[in-house]
Amino acid sequence: MPLSRRLYSLLCLAALVVPLINCGSAHDSDEHYIFVAANVQVPYWQAAAAGFSKAGEQMKVQSIFVGPNSYDPKAERDALQEAVRKKPTGILLAVTDPALLKDDIDKAIAAGIPVITLDSDAPGSKRLFFIGTNNYQAGLTGGQRLAQELKGKGNVVVFTMPEQRNMQDRLRGYRDALERQSGIKVTRVVDIQGDPRIAFDTTTQIVGKERDKVDAFVCLEAQSGKEVAGVLNSYHVTGKMVMAMDTDPETLDWIQKGMIAGTIAQKPYTMAFVGLQMLDGLHHNKPPSLDTDWSKDSFAPIPSFVDTGSALIDTSNVASFIQAKESLTGAHK
Repeated sequence: MPLSRRLYSLLCLAALVVPLINCGSAHDSDEHYIFVAANVQVPYWQAAAAGFSKAGEQMKVQSIFVGPNSYDPKAERDALQEAVRKKPTGILLAVTDPALLKDDIDKAIAAGIPVITLDSDAPGSKRLFFIGTNNYQAGLTGGQRLAQELKGKGNVVVFTMPEQRNMQDRLRGYRDALERQSGIKVTRVVDIQGDPRIAFDTTTQIVGKERDKVDAFVCLEAQSGKEVAGVLNSYHVTGKMVMAMDTDPETLDWIQKGMIAGTIAQKPYTMAFVGLQMLDGLHHNKPPSLDTDWSKDSFAPIPSFVDTGSALIDTSNVASFIQAKESLTGAHK
């Protein structure tokens, strides 16, 4: 992300968050915020919930975490509709299917409820802005490490959910990183449809019938990396490179065991922590209108995108990452 854009994003963030320092005791008794997550059972979203809860605790406002117990866009839509009916002060939304959720996002905005998207965006909706990872950069980082590990030659299988904007951007980053590596080819892109069993079954099939035709596995979401590593380990397959996404405890275990070369760590805790702060800032410092495309206004009172950053985790830093994560969230491997 260019320095000027990052600086602008940070200035916009400060404009929303700094007033909270001066009015920390000015919260309404009925002020409450709802975070609608994509899958409340996944450690990634549990880390986000911890950040959301911590921010609510610090500001002494109600923070409510809801969402489906599995990857189910329709169930998430139902959860969003229920959240809107409760007329919260603001909604933080992790988008699964942008097209499916668009109308309900727009209805929330029309009802005067600020909606900020988190982790994956719905740019076609009237959501105010997006907080999350620069997913293109995350893919670029992963692709550069992949090219280094493969030494410029190999066939790659990608596991993803192609309907999600964040994963589209990650794959684009990987492809751009590999563009100059004429000897590295993405030979297959697999839609896991939110079901890690598809990654497990596909990897098992590859190990049984196409082992010599695949040199690396790239996992663009949190669940497939550990499945791929588990299959390779069960069949005693070595020499295959695995790049994962996020910091599921099992993913970190496989990095320590040498079965996963690296993973791109996002900051779901930070996303949700900052998300609640910014929703609260919007409540106490309302923009002139919620129903405005501020992205086209050079003097907008809110940002278009807040980049919370990402980092490559591998054997060199996985232990220190785990220690920091446990210290902050109380979560253990």
